[in-house]
Amino acid sequence: MYLNGSILSVILTLHSLELPQASIYPAFIFGMATYSTILLCNLTIVVTICENRNLHKPMYILLLNLPINDAMGASSLFPQLLYSILSQDRSISYPACMLQGFFIHMYGGASHVILTAMAFDRYIAICFPLRYGAIMTTSNLVRIITMMWLIHFIIIIVLFCLLMPYKICQKYMAELVCYNPSLMKIMCEDTTVNNIYGLFILCLYHCISLSVVAFTYIHILITCVTNKQSDAKIKALQTCGTHLVVFLFLEFNTFFPLIAHRSENAPAHLRRVFSISALVFPPIVNPLIYGFKTKEIRQKIVSCFKSKIHSLQ
Repeated sequence: MYLNGSILSVILTLHSLELPQASIYPAFIFGMATYSTILLCNLTIVVTICENRNLHKPMYILLLNLPINDAMGASSLFPQLLYSILSQDRSISYPACMLQGFFIHMYGGASHVILTAMAFDRYIAICFPLRYGAIMTTSNLVRIITMMWLIHFIIIIVLFCLLMPYKICQKYMAELVCYNPSLMKIMCEDTTVNNIYGLFILCLYHCISLSVVAFTYIHILITCVTNKQSDAKIKALQTCGTHLVVFLFLEFNTFFPLIAHRSENAPAHLRRVFSISALVFPPIVNPLIYGFKTKEIRQKIVSCFKSKIHSLQ
């Protein structure tokens, strides 16, 4: 049954947060603290890289995209979620739902693209150190960053443009956030084309990123094993180990909810938990890992913090 009126005026209802009255304010404070921590940590990484010319290298310029993307992902969730917690109102307009879904997919796909580009950068730096400067020039770096964002943007725009011709049959969405699979479930007509395109994107991003990371890290491991310089070997393994932890954590958080939407046997509560965790944990974990495990960034943050303290005394 089609809903009457303009689709722009349709108000959807997301799944209830099921918070008891006594937990509303503690949940709001916890959510606000989490969101503030995410923004602070990621902004710290961005400012540290931008303000220090010693960090204006391909590795850190590529890394700069990650905290920006993480802040975008968290911002696609928390403002609407915090409002829902405080007001206990799970209503959201259809355009706002589409916008939230767009930014969630932009965040998820961009995370894979950025980490894949960073893996390629480490592969060139460790396996071909003498050619690194010639390959990862400023112009090539700009091309890589521009192309990865532009292609990703076009893919996600097409994904959501495919939803626009459809009419809505129901206002209730059995999810905590809006994204493409949940939006398809409220459409009246056959969404086979959308489903196929969504599966194509899912396979494209995960297969390419997994293939590139596997290829680069196998070669990096071989290079490190055959390298007689123990210091260089340890540093390379530490840098790559950090990157690999972040990548595997992202894979774990993003793959399940997208597959679970296409399976009738997947528990709904697990699907909802993973859909939220993918927008919460990577934006918290990534800056902490790169901030505290990457020596150069850690030193810059500590020195900047000390200088601020001295200036206040």
